[in-house]
Amino acid sequence: MAEEVKADPYKAKFRPDQTAFDQEVEAALTGVAVDDLYGFDKPQPVSPQAADGPTEIGGKQVRRGTIVSIDKDNAFVELGGKSEGVVPLVQFAEEPVVGQEQDFLVDRYDVGEGMVLLSVKGAAASGVNWENLELGQIVEGTVTGMNKGGLELDVKGMRAFMPAGQIDLYFQKDISTFLGQRMQAEVTKFERAAKNMVLSRRNILEREKEESKKKLLKELEAGQMRKGTVRSVMDFGAFVDLGGADGLIHVSEMSHRRGVKPSDFVKEGDVVDVKILKIDPETGKIGLSLKGAMPDPWTGIENRYAVGSQVTGRVAKVENFGAFIEVEEGIEGLLPVSEISYQRIRHPSDVVKVGDTIKLTVIRLDPATRKLTFSLKAAGPDPWKEAKDKYAVNSIITGKVTRVADFGAFIEVEPGLEGLAHISELAAHRVKATGDVVKAGQEVQARVLEVDPASRRMALSIRRANEPAPAPVTPPTPQEAAAAKKDAAKKEKKRAELKGGLDWNW
Repeated sequence: MAEEVKADPYKAKFRPDQTAFDQEVEAALTGVAVDDLYGFDKPQPVSPQAADGPTEIGGKQVRRGTIVSIDKDNAFVELGGKSEGVVPLVQFAEEPVVGQEQDFLVDRYDVGEGMVLLSVKGAAASGVNWENLELGQIVEGTVTGMNKGGLELDVKGMRAFMPAGQIDLYFQKDISTFLGQRMQAEVTKFERAAKNMVLSRRNILEREKEESKKKLLKELEAGQMRKGTVRSVMDFGAFVDLGGADGLIHVSEMSHRRGVKPSDFVKEGDVVDVKILKIDPETGKIGLSLKGAMPDPWTGIENRYAVGSQVTGRVAKVENFGAFIEVEEGIEGLLPVSEISYQRIRHPSDVVKVGDTIKLTVIRLDPATRKLTFSLKAAGPDPWKEAKDKYAVNSIITGKVTRVADFGAFIEVEPGLEGLAHISELAAHRVKATGDVVKAGQEVQARVLEVDPASRRMALSIRRANEPAPAPVTPPTPQEAAAAKKDAAKKEKKRAELKGGLDWNW
């Protein structure tokens, strides 16, 4: 027993036959914190990296130290002031060198050795067993099995369990892919007597990601182009992992096209090019754009959609003021209600529906404001061009009353061409109200009184529709015209000679 106590003083304090020296040391240290004993209660030298990172991990303090010497098994670390620690070489990912500075975790104080036992930040503890197991400790194990709840692991011969939600940063549907793998994990719960241990790999990954995020946020700037992996897709957008920090592509930044779903463009696991729109340093939120990484469809639009050109487009949306027409992805223009038809319409949906493909004429283009205006009626024939030849004065037409007003009734002669029957031309008798004679939708006959294509007006008469057409006026012969002109001159001369009174012979 005496030899065992001498070989391992730390174990001796747990045995009933401790040496008197050990008992005296233990009594002297009762109530004295390790921080006070080794000066950890005073300001310690820390690197900028350590200052940015956590000061405590899993209940253990993070200390900045310098390696002052190395033997075949351990590295000795100066922690500032009179404190010194030791860390096993097996915990270093790369062989350490004297003078190297880095962060360490304070495991505990070894009474016999008079040193602080350290571990490399993020390294798995060596020589772990049920006696020295601690909460927050990093251990390494092999996945030996699985069940509905998670994974079973072997840690140095100790059986451990890892809940499914603690395996990765994001929920894994198929955890069988982890079978046989070796992984590091943090001890979150254990019972020595029952020999139960619960682990979390997620805690380690979250800390690593948080450190990567802080580093990445310092590098990111608005306007940068980055590659990322789509982590999840929602109705409002998609979250993309940029390599330590997640950013959101809002649905409005998915495409230049209107009314899209994020799932139409990306799916989980896709590697995408994105543009950094904005970064909030306080919240760490990052706004991304997928369409910002694509060519701008409005570049050179004046060459593709010049005013007067004919285009074919798809009706993307219908409003009461008109319809939005998509002519290519990212290029939409407005078809105003006034440009849908030459005839009056109640609502654009009476003529066009979402999804319709129609031919249009470009009537306005403003690349600076990204505005494009179309005309449907200009793309077809204008019924007023031939109206004067098609509907001669005094001809009888049959049309439908489209609407009534106080001053008369509008009658559709053909699609896009309307005429007005004034209230005085509705009936032979005096009409008090237009509605007393005709109603909207009523089919009527009317006589053409006048056609003016320039002002797009046609005068009609319902009351004269059944009257015989007036005799056509025969133009005078040259001789008759000359005689009429001579007679008019005589009358004008006689009128000028009158000095007063009235000339009753006019």
